[in-house]
Amino acid sequence: MAGNEFDLINHYFKTQPVSRKDVELGIGDDAAIISVPANSQLVVTTDTLVAGNHFLPEADPVKVAHKALASNLSDLAAMGAIPAWCSLALTLPSPDEAWLKGFCDGFYKLAEYFQVQLVGGDTTKGPLSITITLQGFIPEGKAIRRDGAKAGDWLYVTGNLGDSAAGLDVILKGNQPSSEVENTLLNRHYYSTPRVLAGQVLRDLVSSALDISDGLVADLKHILKASQVSAVINAENLPMSKELVAYAGTAENAARMALCSGEEYELCFTVPESHRGALDTALAHTNTPVTCIGQIRHGDGLQVLWEQKPVDWTLSGWDHFSE
Repeated sequence: MAGNEFDLINHYFKTQPVSRKDVELGIGDDAAIISVPANSQLVVTTDTLVAGNHFLPEADPVKVAHKALASNLSDLAAMGAIPAWCSLALTLPSPDEAWLKGFCDGFYKLAEYFQVQLVGGDTTKGPLSITITLQGFIPEGKAIRRDGAKAGDWLYVTGNLGDSAAGLDVILKGNQPSSEVENTLLNRHYYSTPRVLAGQVLRDLVSSALDISDGLVADLKHILKASQVSAVINAENLPMSKELVAYAGTAENAARMALCSGEEYELCFTVPESHRGALDTALAHTNTPVTCIGQIRHGDGLQVLWEQKPVDWTLSGWDHFSE
């Protein structure tokens, strides 16, 4: 791998569709030089995806690339930031050019859509893994944090929940999808839609936010702990696709998946009553569906209701491909 590293970098990573004016020096030197916009703060996130844990080694590299970059984009979306630059560290068992081509096709397609420029990284030999550090910026003092939720705020999520978990279930069966429903859910597991524009619109409307990467129940608890509040979720209000309900068999089974499904990369956020009326109007041009699923309360803990009654479901967080 070492002998081919620079050839691979030149062939696959120096030629890319995005060339930002604020990148003074990109790939090819010891480090990148970037000009951050005036009166802005830098927002940085890093995620690692490991074969056998976050994706199967034989998975389509186009889908893996989308998933890898989307997870980082979702982190910046939750903060209300504008993504701009990224670095990529790839560990490969061997210099597999076919895999690299597919990966770059998927990576650059999503990067171009959000105008993210690859400014550096590293390649090395070892078990297959992908590490992306994504950087963006936000107007000074405007970042959305986890610690601002107040009792009385309304609890919202974007998009649908549960499809990623159902898609993973299809993958782990080890066979090709047996129906159009299964094929749709499998693709939704890999092809999430980072809510970048919605996050920027929400800056002045929400009191807290995060992205759903480990499951709604697990992730919401981070907001509750940081804000020192509690919450109630009305599970029958969870937004669920018709494919998920068909796959799960009943709405109740689908709701259980929606509560725990990780790697959704949808946003969970809280809205004060005074801003609730402005929410739909503000998001209208982003084509982002949002659903109110509950409310923030005083105290601590999280209560889940189904048809106004507390549930006794076992609800755990995301566990990727662990045995």
